[in-house]
Amino acid sequence: MLHNVWGSGMELREEELLRRQERNRKYMMDLKSENLLLNFNLEAGRVTMPFHPEGIHGGWEAQTCQLRGHFLGHWLSAAAMRVYASGDIEVKAKADAIVHELALCQQENGGRWAGSIPEKYLDWIARGKQVWAPHYCLHKTLMGLADMAELTGSREALEVADRFADWFYDWTAQFSREQLDDILDFETGGMLEIWAQLLALTGKDKYRILLDRYYRGRLFTPLLEGRDVLTNMHANTTIPEVLGCARAYEVTGEQRWRDIAEAYWRLAVDERGSYATGGQTSGEIWSAKQSLGARLGDKNQEYCTVYNMIRLADTLFRWTKEPKYADYIEKNIYNGLMAQAYWQRFRTNGQHYDSPDEGLLTYFLPLAPGSKKGWASETNDFFCCHGTLVQGNAAWERAILYQEDDELTVAQYFDFDAKVRAGGRPVSLSLRRDTLTGSFHLSSTSSARQNIHENTAKYPHHPDCRAEVLRVGTDAPVSFTLKLRVPQWVSGEAAVYVNGEEEGRFAAGTGFVTLRREWKDGDTVRILLPQAIHAVSLPEDKNTVAFLYGPVLLAGLCGEERRLEVPAGSDPSALLVHDGEREWGSWRDTFKVTGQAQGFRFLPMYQIGYESYTTYFPLRYV
Repeated sequence: MLHNVWGSGMELREEELLRRQERNRKYMMDLKSENLLLNFNLEAGRVTMPFHPEGIHGGWEAQTCQLRGHFLGHWLSAAAMRVYASGDIEVKAKADAIVHELALCQQENGGRWAGSIPEKYLDWIARGKQVWAPHYCLHKTLMGLADMAELTGSREALEVADRFADWFYDWTAQFSREQLDDILDFETGGMLEIWAQLLALTGKDKYRILLDRYYRGRLFTPLLEGRDVLTNMHANTTIPEVLGCARAYEVTGEQRWRDIAEAYWRLAVDERGSYATGGQTSGEIWSAKQSLGARLGDKNQEYCTVYNMIRLADTLFRWTKEPKYADYIEKNIYNGLMAQAYWQRFRTNGQHYDSPDEGLLTYFLPLAPGSKKGWASETNDFFCCHGTLVQGNAAWERAILYQEDDELTVAQYFDFDAKVRAGGRPVSLSLRRDTLTGSFHLSSTSSARQNIHENTAKYPHHPDCRAEVLRVGTDAPVSFTLKLRVPQWVSGEAAVYVNGEEEGRFAAGTGFVTLRREWKDGDTVRILLPQAIHAVSLPEDKNTVAFLYGPVLLAGLCGEERRLEVPAGSDPSALLVHDGEREWGSWRDTFKVTGQAQGFRFLPMYQIGYESYTTYFPLRYV
């Protein structure tokens, strides 16, 4: 089985992802610990005040909300990831202090309960009273504690989580199987995953019992039977449950858990189809199979579903090595995680705009004609996706490089440096994109270095190609296997060169190029990935299309639906041509439509901030 290479020895070098990662860290550190902990301290009776604290959190964190306190668990998980990935001592110090405060809350609550909401919320769902997802809320706290234990080695976090689990063990013991099934029909979040994670961390039998008690047969049995139990089902209620099955398989080795996870993917993705973004949901629910057009609206693609389905795809990729999962991850990174969070305008001196220069997070990614993204505030919303925001941007390194024994797999093309052991020796890998620009002059304020480079004349226009260069470092010749993904979006053939000698050309659908050889220090692998505009239709309507450039969805800058006229017999992909292709030393992936009564421009969806845009366009052949 593959494992993710991240943490010590793996450093992200991709400029845009590093910007987002650092902006995420700043957001996390700017949130005051006392406000993050407020609901826990109130529940434990550790604080009282006749006024609202400065900067008090609103939205789903408000004291009038039954999900209050859910965000802190996400914060702790994100902090644990950041510490594991980088050794960030400031983040660790803040996280450790928060864990200690949770331990004090647990003491005040009698030694076991460590929640931000009262225990009676769970008793309410046991008797059928409506209450907003207490398991979901409490799972986040347990998740944060378990991740702090697993990724940072926090003994105190593990002790708090283990004592907290005792409460659930005793509480669930009073119910019959049918009663437990009724309880599990209320959103349980990732409780299964927590029990599997704590089983791995402690080896205690109580977690095997809790795994069985939280087994949601009413969902899992029909999934295994191949029945469609997802259409119109709340998506992010079920994805975490299946992530729990995946973790349970890895911890216990029991095949039933893996079967559930794989059945879920087949039903949710393979059989359902997807939007051009890579997502499948609308209004938080799974759309109907192969019928997505009727649900283009202002609430497509919830950010939580993007993050959690990427996690599932990562798991299935590690199990199977199938390239379709890596392709899925790539498309959802660009058109989900990046398109819906930490947007920043790039402007120069003297440019002024009526809208803000930043956007924190969008709950959904609207796909209806004339849509606009709805950007959340930093402290007055805290809907569920705020939590997946900080997790999704905490450690971008996780899905880039994988290893199994002496086999190294580059699954995503983002710049990185990595140090691993392969062939019994220390090996370093360094991936950098050759921008094919021939210039380092990146803005009006950057260094005016103007070295002479052949690429400035070789590529007078946008090269429509990605060039990725991987360098190998080793202290002595060493044999291992290197695998490079040929993305599904490649136009024509990818070309692979080792030390300047061509190894072969590979079409989309190849999956991975496998290079097995004795590697020497300084060996270089270069892979050229031609890209082009692709018109991608709705599953049920070939005459309604969106446009992608490589893996990146393009958004048309128009405030209403536009019907595009296509010459009979031609490919609608030819309607888009480069526009504003160059800016200083950078190629820009911006386009305009041609041959229409009214022209307009297209930008990558992840570069859209406050503009009105349209994603899908009906076609008329003339």
